[in-house]
Amino acid sequence: MPGGRRNPIQMSQIVGAIHHVANRTREGVKDAAGAFGDAQHVERHFVDLTFKFIGASGLPKMDVVGTADPYFVAKLDNQLSFVSTVKPNTLSPVWNELWKVKNVPNTATLTVEVLDKDNGNITDDHIGKFSTSVSAGAKECAIESMSLRRNRGTFWLNIESTPSTDAKAERRQYVFDGPIRFSRHFSPTVGRLTNLNDARLYSTWKIYIKGVKMFFGDIVQHWNRDYKAAQAIFQGPTSIAVRSTIQAGHRMLYARSTTNGFGVINGPEDVFRLLLHGNVGGAEGTLPGSPSPYAHRVKPAVYTYIIAVEDDSFRFSETGAAFFVDFASKHALHANCAPAVRYSGEFHPRPEGGWENFSDDIPDDRVRWELVIDNNSGTYSPDPLMLPDLQELLQYNFPGFTIHALDRNDPRLIHSRESCRAYALDKRGVRQEDLQPHARTGEETLSHSAQVQGSVPDGGPSGVGGTAIGEPVVN
Repeated sequence: MPGGRRNPIQMSQIVGAIHHVANRTREGVKDAAGAFGDAQHVERHFVDLTFKFIGASGLPKMDVVGTADPYFVAKLDNQLSFVSTVKPNTLSPVWNELWKVKNVPNTATLTVEVLDKDNGNITDDHIGKFSTSVSAGAKECAIESMSLRRNRGTFWLNIESTPSTDAKAERRQYVFDGPIRFSRHFSPTVGRLTNLNDARLYSTWKIYIKGVKMFFGDIVQHWNRDYKAAQAIFQGPTSIAVRSTIQAGHRMLYARSTTNGFGVINGPEDVFRLLLHGNVGGAEGTLPGSPSPYAHRVKPAVYTYIIAVEDDSFRFSETGAAFFVDFASKHALHANCAPAVRYSGEFHPRPEGGWENFSDDIPDDRVRWELVIDNNSGTYSPDPLMLPDLQELLQYNFPGFTIHALDRNDPRLIHSRESCRAYALDKRGVRQEDLQPHARTGEETLSHSAQVQGSVPDGGPSGVGGTAIGEPVVN
């Protein structure tokens, strides 16, 4: 729904619609305390749930100037979380966002925390929270402040519940099952740049992919103890300072703000939009910069990715992204220095037959596109035996694409990757320096900003003293 202020008539219509949905099944709604009491007497089994987070009203004004930019974080038994979009400049946000989760104990508890996005600070203002059971039906929940137990507004949601059909539900609980949402984030250095030719090099993407536990189980890839660059990040007396700077950079890079782009991947055409040469994949606009003559063509580019353990999100950016300059590890930056990831490496798109056999005379919509993904990450050194599982996971999430999962030392991978880069250089006007992280003259890099931020404790998870790191960028 478009942001901005709404007039009183529009707002009353929205709130009235929310009340109508909630009131239709009001008799089936239980308050949190009653639901918890009943749950103790319910036989435990597993259900597949669809949450529809409708909206809220009556939120308090958190800042002296303006109203609020609310969003919420929903958690199921602290096992799985959902982060909503930010709704700008409203005290009565309407989300209508879906969250599907398989194999959830019917005794689970849903906790929702509502926050006000503060673009000027690292931490956001806490509005309030509530908890409820996962019983089916419409729910009208009072948002309460954590300390004073004051009412901070009302939240509406609806829950659909069906018995789980997974014979292994007990072994793989809390499986995220869609929709596949993505968010696009801009590097904070963008606002200080002029004559920006390729905004993609200053952007990161986060895609919440589904079914990770179905393919990976509980297997994770720990940081590589035999890799010198990883040792500098995760062990030794100076590692705290190194992690502090990387984590500060991650916070800035993946900060949620009203300028983020959001969207849902419903099919191959939505994946195409993320791979276009001149579009940063934002559902709500693009970055400034000179328009590319290939704006509506798939870009021949290599991407660095990780699949995070904490939320099973697929995070990536172009390998040549300028914000990697002076960071000790590209993968650690995406992973927020997590000691383990689900998987990591690089990937690139290619037309069937490879870039070496492609011509720009062929329209992209007449090409059968493929994704080539690998385990090229020194920091986490993913097990090559998991590549078939990675391939099945991506095919499950991105039907319509042929997925090739190849080991980092496979000659077929090396040939395909170098053909991709050669096409970018020869046919698309990409410069050699854009293939690897670089900084332009006079540019304030993300690492510089992160060093300043990381050197001062901020009370966050990485609020420890930090110093500059001067190691070359590695995987």
